[in-house]
Amino acid sequence: MLTAVISLSDPLEVAPGVDDGSPVTRFGGVAGGLMCRSVAIHHDGRQQGVQVSLTPLGARAVYGMPAAALAHRLVPLDDLLGALGGELADRLRAATTWAARFAALDELLMRAVGRAAGGDPASRVRPEVAQAWRRLVAARGRTQVGTVAAELGWSRRYLTERFRGEVGLSPKTFARVLRFEHAHELATSPDPLPWAEVATASGYADQAHLVRDWREFTGRSPTAWRRGELLLTTG
Repeated sequence: MLTAVISLSDPLEVAPGVDDGSPVTRFGGVAGGLMCRSVAIHHDGRQQGVQVSLTPLGARAVYGMPAAALAHRLVPLDDLLGALGGELADRLRAATTWAARFAALDELLMRAVGRAAGGDPASRVRPEVAQAWRRLVAARGRTQVGTVAAELGWSRRYLTERFRGEVGLSPKTFARVLRFEHAHELATSPDPLPWAEVATASGYADQAHLVRDWREFTGRSPTAWRRGELLLTTG
């Protein structure tokens, strides 16, 4: 998913890395593309805001551009939505109930979709790319890219080019992110499995492959990450 966050209080302090000294940027509202590294939001223990998760296809519908244009980036929401972004933030902050905030969110996002729908039909996502995305998500990354390409009647190379051009990641990398996401869900359950079982259940060939991806995506080993998460949860 592509994430957009609108703060309802102080600006968000966001860094494109975890504990690695990355510079912090302040945003009233921020949108991010698909990434292969964690993004850290710093706060003093209290935070109030609205987070919206968009599929790559949904991001195109709302922003009027392919998700690839936002890959590995953090962008002020106003830069994507223009005046609608400012109106959205103002109405969310002025609302006094969550029901009113969600109603404003629905209205403004639908207006953005209506505006983007008036674009050139030739610029819309190819149905084959949409199908490949759905196929990978349904399998949680546990399917061969070549198999998906064959189902579409495309070569693997052609699918990779078209998929990366729309989503911002290659199908292979996207599948890795999906497997990591599944492993993360299993690792954060109330009664987490041992790491070897997490690796097997989420489709990794072995625990070493899980450790490799975990380090790449979070900057930490699975064990160090879990220890940090426990401290954050119980501290």
